[in-house]
Amino acid sequence: MTVCVFGSINIDITAYLDRLPRPGETLHGHDYKLGLGGKGANQAVAARKLGSDVRFIGRIGADDFGKAAERELAAYGMDLGLIRRDPEGATGIAIIKVGEGGENIISIVAGSNFAIDASDVERGRVALESAKVLLLQLEVPLAASLKAAEIVRQNGGIVILDPAPAPKDGLTLEILKAVDIITPNETEAGLILGWQPKSLEDGLKAARELRARGVATAVVKLGSRGLAVASEGAETILPAFKVNAIDTVAAGDSFNGGLGHALESGMPLLDALRYAAACGALSTTRKGASAAAPTKEDVEAFLAQA
Repeated sequence: MTVCVFGSINIDITAYLDRLPRPGETLHGHDYKLGLGGKGANQAVAARKLGSDVRFIGRIGADDFGKAAERELAAYGMDLGLIRRDPEGATGIAIIKVGEGGENIISIVAGSNFAIDASDVERGRVALESAKVLLLQLEVPLAASLKAAEIVRQNGGIVILDPAPAPKDGLTLEILKAVDIITPNETEAGLILGWQPKSLEDGLKAARELRARGVATAVVKLGSRGLAVASEGAETILPAFKVNAIDTVAAGDSFNGGLGHALESGMPLLDALRYAAACGALSTTRKGASAAAPTKEDVEAFLAQA
């Protein structure tokens, strides 16, 4: 059994500033990084660094950014067999600004990520049929993602949806019923439900509402305040781990990659969520996206001290 990821691959161009600029303002930064990103790649690398056998279905362009993405994925021990190179496509990019306390603003140009279609699902069918966990995001076309989800669920696997980038028109009941676990942050939950949770109690209410709309388990991520969870037989709040955050880019991806790994390893849901929360917290203490994801040893040491 494996963790399968169906999603995006970007190259991230990240600038670090003392604070985020206001509209029309130019600020000097003090550092920058060029590295692997994209929510799909981040989650795949996060699960791989924790020890999962990962199958990653995605696309890159036939350009230098695509070559760089392949090199970085290979360096993490990722199988590239299901990564398609579009001969006339451009690799996706993300332009990121990181300010005080790790807060960030991100712009994405999807490139070949938006060319993913049913043919990619078919190329990855064997991997999808054998997956114990499938990780999905919203940086690739939804129709293809839902087809991948259908194959995994037909074969007894678990489908986890990170509804990001935030869907401006929300998510239909059909989409919510097509996945097993959804993991929005407060902004994403607000766009799905029509109101934004402001507290842990609000988060629990939002998780209940998401369950009422058809998803089996809803996990509302509330940053430094913690997690609100609603599942069959379990409604609870999990407190956040306290860390010195310097870069929150891809913290949610480290969380989801950690959750996929933990569930694939056989952990009960609440234990898996605590493990995932540790992964997300640790990632904020380092710069970068995929590069910031912790290893299994990192997480075990952190949990032993927590």
